[in-house]
Amino acid sequence: MPVFAIPSPAQGIWYLGPLPVRAYALCIIAGIVLAIWISERRATNRGWPPGLIVDVAMWAVPFGVVGARIYHVVTDPQLYFTEGRNPWRAFAIWEGGLGIWGGVALGALGAYFSVRRQRISLRELADIVAPGLALAQAVGRWGNWFNQELFGRPTDLPWALSIDPENRPEAYAGFSTFHPTFLYESLWNLGLFFILIWAGRRFALARGRLFAL
Repeated sequence: MPVFAIPSPAQGIWYLGPLPVRAYALCIIAGIVLAIWISERRATNRGWPPGLIVDVAMWAVPFGVVGARIYHVVTDPQLYFTEGRNPWRAFAIWEGGLGIWGGVALGALGAYFSVRRQRISLRELADIVAPGLALAQAVGRWGNWFNQELFGRPTDLPWALSIDPENRPEAYAGFSTFHPTFLYESLWNLGLFFILIWAGRRFALARGRLFAL
């Protein structure tokens, strides 16, 4: 094991009486709250009425969570539909497993329903929320750290991630440290957040192009 390996949390669930509080859920919620707060500020700076982003989020967030879960299940069916697996676990979202592309796709559909009611530009809305989405993804990925998932191949690099034996793939049961893939993605999305903020201020981008970036 590398001397400076990143430790995994000893637990990802705490109990308030009978109520479980899951770190994975807290990370996802923190990302959503940050995205809404940043997008609300960006919207009011453009002259949009206060609270409009919150109204859109009431549609987009539930759609996005469902879409993210569907994407995960469809792209990793062996976790739920192979021999010895329980297909009902596909609904156990608290155990982890959300795919950002499904979240963006179905979240956009929810946002579309909202903007149709409020008669605002979907493309302009997409540009407003784009940086917040990247930041939300950066924060949400830390839920994978608590769940000891989303790690890569074994490695002995100084920033390797220590994984408990029960969470290691069978093929790599003899290894204890792995690439912290969740951290790579989190840092990438954090960088993307700053790039989008910079690009939006630096260039006169037409509607929808910041989101496309």
